[in-house]
Amino acid sequence: MSYPILDTINSPADIKGLNIGQLRQLCSEIRQYIVEVCSTNPGHVGSSLGAVELIVAYHYLYDSPSDKIVFDVGHQAYAHKILTGRREAFRTLRCKDGISGFPKPSESPYDSFAAGHSSTSISAALGFAEAARIQGRKEKVVALIGDGALTGGLALEGLNNAGAGRSDILIILNDNNISIDHNLGGLHNYLLRVTTSRRYNALKGKVWNVLGPRGIRDFIQRWWRSLKSWIVKSSGGDLFEALGLRYFGPIDGNDIESVVEALRRIKNIKGPRVLHCHTTKGKGYAPAEEDPYTWHSPGRFNPETGERLGQKTPADRFQDVFGRVLCELAEKDPRVVGITPAMASGCGMSIFAEKFPGRFYDVGIEEEHAVTFSAGLAAGGLRPYCNIYSSFSQRAYDQIIHDVAMQKLPVVLCFDRAGLVGEDGATHHGAFDLAAYRSIPDTIISAPRDENELKQLMYTALRTDHGPFIIRYPRGGANGSPWRESGYRELPVGKAEELCHGDTVALICTGPVANTALAAAARFPGKAGVYNFRYLKPIDTEMLDGIASRYSHIITLEDGTLKGGLFGAVSEYFAGRKDAPAIEGIGIPDEFLSHTSRSEELAMCGLDEASVSAKIAALLN
Repeated sequence: MSYPILDTINSPADIKGLNIGQLRQLCSEIRQYIVEVCSTNPGHVGSSLGAVELIVAYHYLYDSPSDKIVFDVGHQAYAHKILTGRREAFRTLRCKDGISGFPKPSESPYDSFAAGHSSTSISAALGFAEAARIQGRKEKVVALIGDGALTGGLALEGLNNAGAGRSDILIILNDNNISIDHNLGGLHNYLLRVTTSRRYNALKGKVWNVLGPRGIRDFIQRWWRSLKSWIVKSSGGDLFEALGLRYFGPIDGNDIESVVEALRRIKNIKGPRVLHCHTTKGKGYAPAEEDPYTWHSPGRFNPETGERLGQKTPADRFQDVFGRVLCELAEKDPRVVGITPAMASGCGMSIFAEKFPGRFYDVGIEEEHAVTFSAGLAAGGLRPYCNIYSSFSQRAYDQIIHDVAMQKLPVVLCFDRAGLVGEDGATHHGAFDLAAYRSIPDTIISAPRDENELKQLMYTALRTDHGPFIIRYPRGGANGSPWRESGYRELPVGKAEELCHGDTVALICTGPVANTALAAAARFPGKAGVYNFRYLKPIDTEMLDGIASRYSHIITLEDGTLKGGLFGAVSEYFAGRKDAPAIEGIGIPDEFLSHTSRSEELAMCGLDEASVSAKIAALLN
């Protein structure tokens, strides 16, 4: 496909001589290029399509990389990558040895700050602004944040501090009325009122339509800002001013002329300020505009028709089992409620939301609040199942300790996307949950090896009167276990099970890697035993003693960091014992793994069947 303007852009300097018509064409070409590449190399499509004009206008007016733009999450940064010398490298997006799907300073000097989790941009940009002030640099600092991320507590803390400190920072609010799922909450409703204020938009439209020459419009533009401040304020738009930030907007964030004009006018205004831009997620690509939820990250698709390709998913994905089992438990027990921080569709809780809307809570991108809110629900006599992606659960570490564990409240914490997640890379790997939470007193930590075991652990958690009760599991399916046909049974807390017997090497596993271990052990009948430690905490010391009396070697396997996880727990138990077997661990090494396919990541960590078999063979020899 030919891109007449885009093909000439090798750095932001190349766009500064373009006129508005050419910038408009460039935006169109960038959208076409994103769709072309992501159709065969999946990525986050909708967010990046919606933010094209904002990024083009920034690079048109600002002097990066000396001026800084700090992205929130980074889902919307594809146009930025394309314009900053990575046009051809964009075809390697999220591939092994290719560029990251998120801003990454080690990848390019134009990426000022790493992003992968939400609500961080304002705090980081504020830091850049203060560093420039103290060191006497004249650089400009811009934070680009979506309305979904703005609900996060860290973003509100950043806003409060920015307004109080009078730092020279511009916050561009990319308001598209959606994050991954539909936005919820008071702040979202406030932004919606401002953007859709009938008095504001009706009056603006009538006046603008009758204006003539540009000079008159310039005069009216100045007058309009004064009038707008009164209209928006009367609609509830004084939030930012109350925090000490000057507010500008709302403007059409998908109209390049409007964005350039607005940025040009406010670029050199000093102090903290907000430019409110209304955009459309998936802008310029009809399928993505019509279904922004699916097209947040659609996988492979036909760019001409929008037909999604290769989307047949296993019927028994962990997240689907979670959603359906939660519904069954809720039917049996009226105390069951579901909580998620903006991940309802991804974690399978949308199934529960549809069936039990009065017992479902999507709290927005607020992991800390989700946990403490769940603690309050539990203290009030309910049984909350709080589902958070494993990597994002780290943000609520203090709440898990202080608000749940110390009070021994029966909160069930379900950590989806645990372990290695593939192309999203280091920011999204659920590598640290086992190690992080194992040190917390009065905490149960479990990891099902298949879908049926997830079902039974969810039931066991409901029957357990204290918490936190953690259940962690990866995305997708394990081995297609017949969970639908099985009844419910409690899995005794702290008890492991022997899957197959051996006499030389014991494979101690937690989670679905037990299935890999079984396949590898089958190559060495009678030699390698496999043990499913579905509970990391409390760990089955009786089973460990039996293993020590029978085997000369132990290999632990876990889809988590080796330091502090299962390997750490087993090693600690046998530390100092003269009869202890030799212990080796297979898991995620002490480094931040980059992005590639999940199967490649498992092989890199030695967690694939071939690597485990080779390790067994080496010990037997």
